Amino acid sequence: MGVFEMRSWIRTALALGLACGVAGAATAQTKTRLTVYTALENDQLAPFKRSIEAAVPEVDIAWVRDSTGVITARFMAEKDNPRADMVLGLAASSLLVFDKAGLLETYKPEGADKLKEAFRPAKGAHTWTGMDAFLGVVCFNTAEAAKDKIPTPTSWADLTRPELKGKVVMPHPASSGTGYLMVAGWLQSMGEEKGWAFMDALHGNIASYLHSGSAPCVQAARGERVAGLALDMRGASEKTKGAPIEVVLPKEGVGWEEEAFGIVKGTKNLALAKKVADWGATKDANELYSKTYAIVAYPGVENTPANYPPNAEKAMIKNDLGWMAENRERVLAEWSKRYESKAAPKN
Repeated sequence: MGVFEMRSWIRTALALGLACGVAGAATAQTKTRLTVYTALENDQLAPFKRSIEAAVPEVDIAWVRDSTGVITARFMAEKDNPRADMVLGLAASSLLVFDKAGLLETYKPEGADKLKEAFRPAKGAHTWTGMDAFLGVVCFNTAEAAKDKIPTPTSWADLTRPELKGKVVMPHPASSGTGYLMVAGWLQSMGEEKGWAFMDALHGNIASYLHSGSAPCVQAARGERVAGLALDMRGASEKTKGAPIEVVLPKEGVGWEEEAFGIVKGTKNLALAKKVADWGATKDANELYSKTYAIVAYPGVENTPANYPPNAEKAMIKNDLGWMAENRERVLAEWSKRYESKAAPKN
């Protein structure tokens, strides 16, 4: 190759490199930031971001993450000037509150009709779509219970036994979606009068109401408490780690909730938000959900973990998510009036 040809080749290579660099920069610049409010666990955020951005390459997911109660309160406080484009991985009852306030776009994701009935709106416009269900169970430390000859509970009433005084913890329902689903479950399945009477009796045995859906089971697993009312998946996880606990589904049935997603009304990124919503209803997305939850929206997608309680789906009470949404403020106000004295300090 002569000098002239060499210089020509170098100029061409530089031009191509520059062109590729400009194209790459343009591609990076075409990504649009989508602000998504969520109550997903911290270790879920990165895998979800990767999966969403692989399915919708032009989007850059920016999470705003906190507990269910905090995200719900924040979203409602911003209702006159919403800062989120989407809500994803938040309790469906919270999304129903947003829907009632007219804060969600009507959009049925592609393939949503394939999902289990419980994960789709029963009536009205399609403003939210379910992802996965989480149940309220009892993590019962059999080793600690044996010291005082306390039998493993089979019913909710067993948790009011005098031998369990000061040995039970549960999530605070205003902070934790798990806590609220339990309270709502008791009020729906027992009736309000008997439900409040049960909680009055249970309160006598409660050591503390914790601001986390998983912490009560962790405390029970460590032997700090005998019984922790908590998430189903956390119970299975702690038992698999070797904790001497039984994951109990009381015979009356258990309260439950589901995570869901929806698009914020008025978002400037509606087209992209719809693409993310379409991803949320796919089998691939549900396989991601199933890494964290045993019960998901897409039929046939299962990933039941070791030590997960059998027949859990059958133990789910007939749950009215609309009732949970409509009565949330009233129920939490009454609950706080009765039981706030044992709330754990907030970090």
